[in-house]
Amino acid sequence: MTTPSRPPDLTTLVSPPPSLPSLPPNFKHTTPPPRLITQGAEALLYQTTYLLPTLPCALKHRPSKPYRHPTLDARLTRHRILAEARVLVKCRREGVQVPAIYALDWEQGWLMMEWIEGGTVRSLLDEWLHARDGENEGREEELGRLMERVGIAVGRMHFVGVVHGDLTTSNIMLRPSNAAIEGEVGGKDLGERVRRLEGEVVLIDFGLAAQSVQDEDKAVDLYVLERAFGSTHPRAEGLFKEVLRVYGESYKGAGVVLRKLEEVRMRGRKKSMIG
Repeated sequence: MTTPSRPPDLTTLVSPPPSLPSLPPNFKHTTPPPRLITQGAEALLYQTTYLLPTLPCALKHRPSKPYRHPTLDARLTRHRILAEARVLVKCRREGVQVPAIYALDWEQGWLMMEWIEGGTVRSLLDEWLHARDGENEGREEELGRLMERVGIAVGRMHFVGVVHGDLTTSNIMLRPSNAAIEGEVGGKDLGERVRRLEGEVVLIDFGLAAQSVQDEDKAVDLYVLERAFGSTHPRAEGLFKEVLRVYGESYKGAGVVLRKLEEVRMRGRKKSMIG
């Protein structure tokens, strides 16, 4: 007489879900704990507080990579943390609207910055472009003024010798004005959406940024933003012309960058054709 075999333990066949990298030691016992906002290939972004529980801030953590040699990993983390911090400090000093730096620790791989309230230009454009037909009629000038402010912000950044490296509508935020904040009480009518387009343009996420005065680098920045408009907001692609128009008037030398942009476009088209 044979003993019936026991059914396999399925729990041993299922791999556990991957866990998120741990927080830096300084933040493991913070109350309330930092809240994960987004996770990228190189860094995690948390929302936490700085000094006071009423002062929100952004915590960017670059966890160590186990596939890298420890010495190389530490060197790369230090370089990237300091490079981003230096770019942000330079932008703030020169009047470019970017998050302020509060603190950093390159050995633990974290950078603490000002928390920017508001929404991204990507989400605001999506909201407008997906509204019911006719609902935004006669209000295109509001979007035009927003594009002007984007062109001024990008032009100012390039004027001080900084290129972003990942200039998309997801990395451009609109910090609401007092009128926009007060107007959020009530339903999401047309007037409220107009108020939400008011405010200050703030550039964020300088993880790939660099200090450069090369016209080619600035043109590539604009090309990345143009492609973002074309792929993410195809119905708003025409609005990018307003960004370029204002950019061309924002500083001496912007015209040369726009001519370089034509060359970058030609290379991009040729690359697309070749595949």
